[in-house]
Order: sequence, then structure tokens, then C-alpha cells
Amino acid sequence: MTTHPDWRAGLRLRRIDVLWLLVMAVLLALASTLPAQNPLVFIALGAIAVVQVAEMRVSKLQAGWGAVLAVVVKLALAWLLLKVTGEIESRYYLIFLLPVVSAASTLGLIGTLLTAIGSSAVYCSFLLLVDWGRFEVTPDNLGELVIRMMFFFMTGILLNHVVTEQRRQAEQYRKLADDLAKANRELVEAQAQVRRSERLAALGQLSAGLAHELRNPLGVIRGSAELVSKNVSGENAVAREMADLIAGEVDRANGLITRFLEFARPSPLHRSRADLREVIEQALGQVRRSLPPGQDSYRIETDFAADLAPFSFDADLMERVFFNLLLNGVQAMPSGGTLRVRTRRLPDSAEAEVSDTGSGVAAENLESIFNPFFTTKQDGVGLGLAIVSKIVDDHRGKITLSSEVGRGTTFTVRLPLVETG
Repeated sequence: MTTHPDWRAGLRLRRIDVLWLLVMAVLLALASTLPAQNPLVFIALGAIAVVQVAEMRVSKLQAGWGAVLAVVVKLALAWLLLKVTGEIESRYYLIFLLPVVSAASTLGLIGTLLTAIGSSAVYCSFLLLVDWGRFEVTPDNLGELVIRMMFFFMTGILLNHVVTEQRRQAEQYRKLADDLAKANRELVEAQAQVRRSERLAALGQLSAGLAHELRNPLGVIRGSAELVSKNVSGENAVAREMADLIAGEVDRANGLITRFLEFARPSPLHRSRADLREVIEQALGQVRRSLPPGQDSYRIETDFAADLAPFSFDADLMERVFFNLLLNGVQAMPSGGTLRVRTRRLPDSAEAEVSDTGSGVAAENLESIFNPFFTTKQDGVGLGLAIVSKIVDDHRGKITLSSEVGRGTTFTVRLPLVETG
């Protein structure tokens, strides 16, 4: 069932609307006490009330040509009100402050000054209708006229200053809120990275101790299997096959233990000035060689920054990082897809992005993806991305990912251009 917004909500009076209508009601009541009542007085005051409420509620009347239209209509209605209530001597002359106030709120300083000039000109237009036979221009009258017009300018300038200052402060608050939100996001990311580093350190120590303890019994098992294989008769094929199977599984376990030790053992960095582009191209070459022969369903796109000069990092370890990320992207696209690599230079770091169009990572797995032994692959061990994260951390860099299920994943690696402690 389709739902529609309640149009009646737009007709509900706000507190400011009620206050404004009360003020206009008082003016209408006072107008009814005038000795000579003219229906146009009530029409003009009612129209001014409606226009003002509409301006406060309709956003199109608060900017641009809509605001100009509201000012012009108020000037016309103010002229009509004064025309039927005494012209130049009307007690309602202050109604010309309304268009000035509107301009000060919506049209800026120039618009405010032009509106004040327009209000003064419209007000002075009644001088053309004066019966000069009974009206005498004196310095006092002329001075009072100028003072009235100066109030138009004073009100507009002061109100425009207040509005401008409020907008400036609102913009400062908005920027401050944006900065706080950014700082909060960075703090959350830093906390997640610290938690990940702590888990890596704890699991690394556990893996190192466990790996060393397992290698001794595995060596005994493999030696025993080799001894059995050498001493069984040639006719006992089953025993020989089982001995070979035991030796093969021990070798596979030893390989897994070696990977554990690589993760757990601190990797000393051998920094030297190297070209990040060359390192990534070498990793891409390894990935291309690992693709099945005749495989043309994979497309590799590169976009290397021309202004990224060589800088100091461990080229061998970073080649391993990008090989793992690229291979991870290929494995995420078993039916083929596009693999993209992009680099760019930031003020104090080099950034590389590795993107794929694969299956993506579920939102609940994003924080765990770099944890040791976490994997979504049936035959995975869960150490590849953990080692990648550790190498980047050792470089005092940062690795992040963004992913959308069904659309792909992007890994972003940032490395400092200047070696830090």
C-alpha cells in the first residue's frame, strides 16, 4: 500500500504564525476605530498578513527571485495602505520596514540597501500627490521625512549584520560538527586497528609457541613413516602407500607451521628506495602467471600516478602484500571479472587501491577480515590477509577495505613517504 505525506501538516499554524496573525489582528482592530473607515485598509493589512505568513512557510519565497517577488509585493501593499490612510502623513509609514526586514534576511547587504532605497522612493512618491496649496515644506518637515527614511536603512543594515553573523556561526558549527564526525570516524578506525594489532600480537605469540612444539613430534612421525616405508616388503603396497601418505601430510602440516611462524615471527624491514609501480607490476605478473591457461574472462586495469616518485619501503614484503591482495581479488571472481589497481600521491603518503568486481564481503565480516585464522573460503587458512595487515603495520602504514556484497571489494593501502620511527 502506497503512503502519501499528510498534506494537512503543511496547513498547521506554527507559533510564529499565530504571533504574527495576532499582531495583524490588533492592527485591524485599531484600523476599525479610525474616523473615516476605508475597506481598502482591511484588504491591505490582510494581504500583508497573508504574504508574510506565506514567505515564512514557503522556501521558494526565501531565496533568489522568490524573495525579490515577496519584497516587491510588500512594497506595493505598503503603498496601498498608506494611500488610503493619509499618504505621506499616514501613521502606518513604518509598514515599509517589512520589505526591508525581508530583504535583510534573504537578499544580503546589497539587496537590503536597494530595498531601503526602494522603500524610501515609494514612500516619497506620495509627495507627488500632495496638495501644495495647503502643504508647506519646512526644515522640520523635511528633517522628519529624512529621519523616517534613515530608519529604513538603520533597520536593514543592523538586521542584515545579525543575520550574516548567525549564518557565519551556523557555518562554523556545521564545519565543527563535520570535523568532530571525521575525528570520531578516525578514532573508531584507530581503535579497530589497535584491537586488531593486539589480537595479531597475542595470536602471533601463541602460534609461534605452538608451531615450535608441533615441529618435534611431526619430525618423529615423518621419520617413522620413512623407516616404515624402507623396511616393509615390496609386496605390502598398502603399508608403503600409507607411509607415503603420512609423510605427505606431515610435509603439508610443516608448510602450514612455516606460515604460522612467518606470521608470528617479527619481520625485519629492509627498506630501500623503490618504485611502488614496479613492485605492483611484479605482483601483477605473478598473478597473471597463476591464472589458468587460456583464461580471458579476467580484465586487469591499472592507473598509476605519474607524480609518485620512489620512496623508502621494503620492496620484497610489499610485493607480497600486493600479490596477496590481487590474488584475493581473483579468487573472489571465480567466473571472471575486472581487477583494478590505482595509485596516487597524497601530501604525506602513497596510496594504492586494489579493487575487484567479485562477491564482496558481508558487513558483519568487515572488522574480522584481517584477523588470523578468519576465512570465508572452504580451503582457506585465514593467514593471508593477516600477514598483509602485519606487513603494512610494520611500515607504519594503514590498510582499509570497503565492500558491497555482490558488487566487489576495494583494499586501500597507505604507506608513509617519510620513514617514521
